[in-house]
Amino acid sequence: MGRWMYYLCSNVLGLLILLQFLTLSWTPFLEAKVFPSSVPHVKHSYSFGRTFLGLDKCNACIGTSICKKFFKEEIRFDNWLASHLKLPPDYLPSYSGNYTDDAKSWRLVEISRLTTKYQHDQADKRICASLSKAKSCSIERVLRKTERFQKWLKAKRLTPDLVQGLPSPMLRCPSQRLLDRIVRRYAEVPDAGSIYMDHLTDRDKLRLLYTLSVNAHPILLQIFPEAEGWPFPKYLGSCGRLIVTASTRPLKEFYSSPPEVAADLALQLLSIVNSMRNNDMNYFFYFVHVDAGTFGIFNNGLLFIRDASTLGIIDKQEGLQMTDGQQEYKDIFSCLASDCQSAFSSCNSVREKQSLVMVCQELLPKLLKGKFLQPVQE
Repeated sequence: MGRWMYYLCSNVLGLLILLQFLTLSWTPFLEAKVFPSSVPHVKHSYSFGRTFLGLDKCNACIGTSICKKFFKEEIRFDNWLASHLKLPPDYLPSYSGNYTDDAKSWRLVEISRLTTKYQHDQADKRICASLSKAKSCSIERVLRKTERFQKWLKAKRLTPDLVQGLPSPMLRCPSQRLLDRIVRRYAEVPDAGSIYMDHLTDRDKLRLLYTLSVNAHPILLQIFPEAEGWPFPKYLGSCGRLIVTASTRPLKEFYSSPPEVAADLALQLLSIVNSMRNNDMNYFFYFVHVDAGTFGIFNNGLLFIRDASTLGIIDKQEGLQMTDGQQEYKDIFSCLASDCQSAFSSCNSVREKQSLVMVCQELLPKLLKGKFLQPVQE
């Protein structure tokens, strides 16, 4: 890192104080001018076919909250979409919609693709090609026959051996306490609350395993909800490779914002990174990657983690639970989000200030560049 970047990362407290001072008198400006509060409405609603949901071949969405959002309640796309429903082009990882559960009050939501190295159609073909030689392929039927899922069917409790080799950073070295929290707070089943999986049907277990394998972002939003003060958007539902959450604007849209706005966002950014290292739950959250789409901003100016798929978790209360040797186990579920040949990084290699260094290197220079006069800029 350059001299000023080293100074920045080494003097976080001083930077926090400076940023707080710069933003104290600008709260009315932030709320009234920068963040629009109006929610656009559209006149026409659209019908949703099951193929829209991704993983339709295995009926993964049946009974989930997202199905209720799509089929029993209304989600309307903004005006820029075609009048007849089509999936937006692949280069759009997310797109806006208006959501209501009473047909009267509307709120802006974000429908996001749980993007991975492989798009959903390619990954589905990988499942069929690797495990089935039939011309027609039911993904559900194929995945049910795997050794891993057979272990899931017999299991009464989600244990570390059942998630060995899954590519999510969250599951790189999971504690039993974290896995119990996943089962207890899994929102797609009616009787959540128990650490045992007796209330999960076979299809519930497959749905949970598939989501953990593809992208753990929806699970993180469920087990660490915004209502309890965690810096994530509100979870509304997910299915296959789609998720619906409260709407945010990506941080990259604010790179050209006024100095007072940039200072406020930088302050929030550093505060979130610090809170994810030190919290009452004794979980240490760390990023394995950050970019301009990792964080988002709500209409009220609050900054949240927009994409939690690159977050790893170490349980400081129970310590590391899995060795590197155990992580070498791989199967088809290990390949739904990344190249099967990719090596997993060790939890022992995670540094305490890893996330802070990433934010200082990748985000703060773009957010704060040229915003202030000297010597404040330095």
